[in-house]
Amino acid sequence: MKKMRLFATLAVAALATMTASAQHQMTVQTKKLGAAIQPTMYGIFFEDINFGADGGLYAELVENRSFEFPQRLMGWNTFGNVDVEDDDPAFERNPHYVRLENSGHRDKFTGLENRGFFGMGLKKGMKYNFSVYARTVGSNDAKIRVELIGSDNEVIAKHGIAIQGKSWKKYTTTLESPRTDAKGYMRVYLEGTNGVDLDHVSLFPQDAWKGLLRADLVKDLKDLHPGVFRFPGGCIVEGTDLNSRYQWKNSVGPVENRPLNENRWNYTFPHRLYPNYYQTYGLGFYEFFLLSEEIGAQALPVLSVGLACQFQNPDENAAKCHVAVDDLQPYIDDALDLIEFANGATTTKWGKLRADMGHPQPFNLKQIGIGNEQWGPLYPERLEKFVKAIRAKYPQMKIVGSSGPSPDDKDGKQFTYGWEQMKKLKADLVDEHYYRSPEWFMENVTRYDKYDRKGPKVFAGEYACHIDANPASPTGKNVFEAALAEAAIMTGFERNADIVHMATYAPLFSHVEGWQWRPDLIWMDNLTTVRTPNYYVQQLYGQNPGTNVLSLTENKKPVTGQDGLCASAVYDKNKDQYILKIVNTSSKEQPIEVTFKGLKSLKKGRITILHSSNPRAENTIAKKNVIVPRTADVPAEFIKGNVVSANIPPKSFVVFTF
Repeated sequence: MKKMRLFATLAVAALATMTASAQHQMTVQTKKLGAAIQPTMYGIFFEDINFGADGGLYAELVENRSFEFPQRLMGWNTFGNVDVEDDDPAFERNPHYVRLENSGHRDKFTGLENRGFFGMGLKKGMKYNFSVYARTVGSNDAKIRVELIGSDNEVIAKHGIAIQGKSWKKYTTTLESPRTDAKGYMRVYLEGTNGVDLDHVSLFPQDAWKGLLRADLVKDLKDLHPGVFRFPGGCIVEGTDLNSRYQWKNSVGPVENRPLNENRWNYTFPHRLYPNYYQTYGLGFYEFFLLSEEIGAQALPVLSVGLACQFQNPDENAAKCHVAVDDLQPYIDDALDLIEFANGATTTKWGKLRADMGHPQPFNLKQIGIGNEQWGPLYPERLEKFVKAIRAKYPQMKIVGSSGPSPDDKDGKQFTYGWEQMKKLKADLVDEHYYRSPEWFMENVTRYDKYDRKGPKVFAGEYACHIDANPASPTGKNVFEAALAEAAIMTGFERNADIVHMATYAPLFSHVEGWQWRPDLIWMDNLTTVRTPNYYVQQLYGQNPGTNVLSLTENKKPVTGQDGLCASAVYDKNKDQYILKIVNTSSKEQPIEVTFKGLKSLKKGRITILHSSNPRAENTIAKKNVIVPRTADVPAEFIKGNVVSANIPPKSFVVFTF
């Protein structure tokens, strides 16, 4: 309680030094509502990079649980008499399993150990659900013992399971950890002399959301108040080659029978290799749709257009690397079938599968992305086939196309060409990507002011301010300077809400021991998460989106960086609330006076400040709250009629609500 009072005091103190004549006098026009702000305006983008799925959001603690990694025992230590078999498997698409048999000596034991992803994070008092598919080897019953082991190699929990019969059956038990340990692991012993076959060895914490996803990460997402959720990527949509692309049909149905997929990021960066980085598809499209519902966001699935990653496959190798235009039908069918899976009646093939998985009601999918970050003539000639097929069967479905990997034409004419082609194909939205410097972000606060209002709308599908040009660099961290630049350009998104309909920061997750790309919105270790300054910028926009843009000007011009200030204003019909966002990127305090023209008086207000005097400050697992928003009431003396006066602190993002 004392901390909350302190935060409130500090927030008000930032406003308190009033001057007789404000340096910046702004006007908000309240009588004429501007463009409607889409409910999808601010959202999140998920890609399985930085161990974002297995080892991250997906709460499974066991690595290579079905023994399907190319090195079948990768992730496992074995002792005694252990073999990998594939005769008469439990699951057709995951045919490998392990056989544990007597070691042949009274004092030699047989078993397996799995340390999970960078260790298994065990929490004191938490119960863990263990499951395995098993059968006996021979006619006699057998027994296994499951143990949780601490980082000091001490057994901290154990339970025996009797295995009966030669047919595959699922066995379960629960183990409770008596202590917290970030680097625990699991052991499975064969007890006695009778052998067993084991497959799909699994361990989940009982607090996992729907038994599937890390509860703390789900809460982090929900607290963003996202309007759109884009998945599953990103470059994994394309794959290094088409065989490794993300295939949604492999990610639905019984989880035990979803085949393994190589992750496009497992050895892309030679200096940060993770050869054990695969996708079990435990977190698949069905789970993505469920998560979209939970966090209140519209789903935006993205599918392959038949092109492998163009960064990794030069156009001169197109015939070898990509699907020919005339051979696209299976890919087009994937798109049509996905829409049926999401929205179809339970009497349809894919609608029935959705119902069989536990969701008979449609997911109400409204939009679909085709292709991730494609460019050049190879893309539109393929996309055209998808557009025709989707429009013919689902005319109300919005289609998202791509303008390529660059936000401008400095590296050629790819960006302009991409937009021209998307207009010709009448895409509903065009996905723009930009990972750029703070200077670029500030220069582009006015980016959308002169966009063509008659063409497709904008989806800022991947963006983040990078202090270092190399996203794999150790200096490319989530520092406050980057977050402030993002807050600034987002005032431009908001001011141009008639053309900008969606925006999603990227990437979303990163494990502190498994990162390959940064900055990232949310960091995690095996036990906890940390919200970055960038997260709080996204949260403040997501919590305060408004329903309509309001004109905000200084000297009859939008506030787009003059003297280091950027600003935007919106009205929220649902709350009868005026929302003012001001970003001060300068190193000096900025006195402002804002007149809400058309109102007689303002009622009480609230102020939230995100500030740091150190532009390179960041939040870490060890110090989570170095930079956090502070909220307090705006003192009544700062409001006179329809005018509010305040000093905006240097290097700060401030949100007023009245």
